[in-house]
Amino acid sequence: MKLRIENMTCGGCARSVTATVKDADASALVEIDVAAKLVEISNAADEQKILDALAEDGFPAAVL
Repeated sequence: MKLRIENMTCGGCARSVTATVKDADASALVEIDVAAKLVEISNAADEQKILDALAEDGFPAAVL
């Protein structure tokens, strides 16, 4: 799953996004490009669960 998160602006944001995804799916693999505001997640969990968790934590994401 590829996401664009507009309000992810720094390394701290990236760490928060990673933690949120890992909370939703501990086995998820997360790759982040902060400069491009892109997140790539390889996981087995429900995509909507991850999107909802990110939105709740202040990082609404657009699926690419």
